[in-house]
Amino acid sequence: MISAVRHTVYKAFGIRLSSSIPLPELPVFSDISDENENADVVIETADPNRLWDELQKCGSNFVRKDNRFLFLIPETAIFSIDDDGSKIAVAPLPNADMEKVRVYLLGTCTGALLMIRKVLPLHGSAVVIGGNAYAFLGDSGAGKSTLAAAFVNMGHQLVSDDVIAVTDADRSGFPVIVPSYPQQKLWQESIHRLGMESGNYRTIYRETTKFAVPVSSRFCYEPVPLAGVFELVKSEGNTVRVSSLPNLDRLRIMLLHTYRNMLIRRLGLEQWHFNLSTEIANRIPVYQLQRPAEGFTAQRLASEIIRTIEEGVTAR
Repeated sequence: MISAVRHTVYKAFGIRLSSSIPLPELPVFSDISDENENADVVIETADPNRLWDELQKCGSNFVRKDNRFLFLIPETAIFSIDDDGSKIAVAPLPNADMEKVRVYLLGTCTGALLMIRKVLPLHGSAVVIGGNAYAFLGDSGAGKSTLAAAFVNMGHQLVSDDVIAVTDADRSGFPVIVPSYPQQKLWQESIHRLGMESGNYRTIYRETTKFAVPVSSRFCYEPVPLAGVFELVKSEGNTVRVSSLPNLDRLRIMLLHTYRNMLIRRLGLEQWHFNLSTEIANRIPVYQLQRPAEGFTAQRLASEIIRTIEEGVTAR
């Protein structure tokens, strides 16, 4: 008798993920042998040859076919997501590094899964301030994770790092952020400047100065209303400046900083993406936060954000 593959159920982005692939970054919900028990999404390994043939016939590394979305990460894996967002098949390629496979499973694959499940993934970090969540968006290297880490060091809770899962508005009228998982990715310089020791953490895949930093004790495990967004932009000089943005610029920021936004057209979700982004942009304040291109300014930025939030609350 062949024993069933054992699954572990994890919780991330408000989704219970039953996976035969170990995902040590995620909080464990339960250990089970029946992958359908207590799970919203089932993750299993698959035969790469079969999925490779399907991609070859379609002539693309990203394709929607037979109620599934398939995509290839070269030298790593082929991923297949069912159209209802209930199953992910992961087919590691020969000699693939499973750590790299996991990075893309929790990154690009999760971004696509959230879109399929009609949850907007934004590229940034989010923390809880005064009972509400505030998101920091921006290009790679803008300082989103470092700014969030500065808030965590101040005693605030982290809601998400890298991928922010945003759902429709709740009774408060605000859209809601569903927590990701209790880990940040920080550069060694940021860790040092924040008074932490990089020797306590493991490095990110193929990085020598970027580390995975657990934040279990300062993580928000429950959904939180999203009350504001700050876009981080580097600028010349030594000035920190916050500017409130009009509606059209708010929408632009939502569209621009959607995580893996090149997948939206391939998934046929352009109208959904535009509608939800518009709704969020109309409901919450969005600011542009200009920061010096040089130097470590996370604490200054955090103080300016808190001042801006407090002034906004007072103005109401």
